[in-house]
Amino acid sequence: MRVFLAGATGVIGSPLVPQLLKAGHQVTAMTRSVLRAAQLEAVGADPVVCDVFEADGVLAAMRAAAPDAVVHQLTALPARLDWSDPSVFDANNRVRTEGTRILVDAAIVTGATRMVAQSIAFAYAPTGDRVKHEDAALFTDAPAPFGGAVAAVAELEQLVTGTAGIEGLVLRYGMLYGPGTYHDRRGSTAADVIAARVPLVDGATGMYSWLHVEDAASAAVAALEQGAPGIYNIVDDEPAPQPEWLPVFARALGADPPAPAETLPPPEDLVMALRGATNAKAKRELGWRPRHASWREGFAASLV
Repeated sequence: MRVFLAGATGVIGSPLVPQLLKAGHQVTAMTRSVLRAAQLEAVGADPVVCDVFEADGVLAAMRAAAPDAVVHQLTALPARLDWSDPSVFDANNRVRTEGTRILVDAAIVTGATRMVAQSIAFAYAPTGDRVKHEDAALFTDAPAPFGGAVAAVAELEQLVTGTAGIEGLVLRYGMLYGPGTYHDRRGSTAADVIAARVPLVDGATGMYSWLHVEDAASAAVAALEQGAPGIYNIVDDEPAPQPEWLPVFARALGADPPAPAETLPPPEDLVMALRGATNAKAKRELGWRPRHASWREGFAASLV
């Protein structure tokens, strides 16, 4: 299959390129960096240097690639999440709205028939069951800045799954860990845990669903090859609240056990209200299984 991959050098795109090539796909890999284009070419992809907001350039690149399918793994997240900054997600929200529209429009014009796009599995409304299926409502009235991020993923999902002529599959990824993520050993969250800046919120009920970046990539490969259009939770098998996973994460980092909190860390609403997700649909319809079935072994394996 001819695949046009937007976000080829990102956290998920980086492991996705070799997985796509290994699966026998022909990959046109979009990046904004000439240096990274050379790296993509070295591993066997056909690189194209382009910014997603340059609609004419994206269309020209996609025309030249003539893809059967488009994979959207673009993000624009900061190196550190500052929840006190109301604009912290603005750049990423633009990618998920304007950027997605440009990719969808180019896919339609160039004859691509399938699209796989990245979303998030931690945007469910904090009501009812603590572990959610894909048909559960999203947290569209979340306080800022998270509310804007949820609105942006809702728009992305509608664009991808609701555009005539495209078989759109949306992958709602869990909290990512592994190389390049906030939870990598060199990531900002890991640094905060090592510096004892992340307290344990005893009694917190918010549920976190985790996912290793290699498993995120393998789900995208699976979604290209099978599965009906629609939305899929891509998470590991064990949703858990912060008091369960945080000490395991700290131990894998070699950090001191986190101390109990006297006040809630930001974002307080997520620590208490977050919902987890079930991967049953992805297992059933995509034939996908996470290699790291639980963060319990995944943290240790990825933080050596």
